[in-house]
Amino acid sequence: MSDKEQNNHERIDIEEYAKEGKKVPKKRTYKIRIDREKYDVDVECMTGRELLILAGKTPDKFLINQKLKGGEVKKIGYDESVCFTKPGIERFMTLPLDPTEG
Repeated sequence: MSDKEQNNHERIDIEEYAKEGKKVPKKRTYKIRIDREKYDVDVECMTGRELLILAGKTPDKFLINQKLKGGEVKKIGYDESVCFTKPGIERFMTLPLDPTEG
């Protein structure tokens, strides 16, 4: 197996796996999408806060949701852990907090 094939084998696009209904393998590099950008991460789980920071957003100004296969959207708490090996996670979306709240 060439280096390129090895890298392709280890980088898992969780959005593609969710759409195809395939089980996401553990201990790989995961390609996740936050808004329109894709990021490679070498961990199986991240918190909502870590996902926001990865996307260059601050938790005091944004919240983050995950979109699941079938269209369901679930809010992720800042300290809530999301594991990319969980079936059905397609992508993540950030939303600015309403400045008029509070």
